Amino acid sequence: MDKVLLTPIEAAAALGIGRSKVYELLQSGQLTSVHIGRCRRVPADAVHSFASSLRRSSPMQT
Repeated sequence: MDKVLLTPIEAAAALGIGRSKVYELLQSGQLTSVHIGRCRRVPADAVHSFASSLRRSSPMQT
């Protein structure tokens, strides 16, 4: 079974970026997260949606 919620570090690894960049994205609202008690988790579908939005917003290369 695949994980539904990722730690910020796991989300960073999935996106191939650093942990501090993930926190920047969370702060700006570009990447969504949920809190469970004091823990912050990033839904796996939010990671996929963010990656898809990057693909749509980047210029096409020929």
